[in-house]
Amino acid sequence: MSDIVVAGLTLNNVLAILAASLLVFVSGGVIYLSTVEWRDRRRRQQLSAAPKPRPKTKSKALR
Repeated sequence: MSDIVVAGLTLNNVLAILAASLLVFVSGGVIYLSTVEWRDRRRRQQLSAAPKPRPKTKSKALR
């Protein structure tokens, strides 16, 4: 069986390089999304733990 050669690389080498590239790309995306979710969750927790300001009233009689 004859191998298909593209720019000095066999088809198996091209597919291996493509698979490795996709693995790195998808892994980077998962790491990025996980980091963004972690930062957002931490920010939301900090906002919910902060004391809420009292609403301002126009009259002291309402207190």
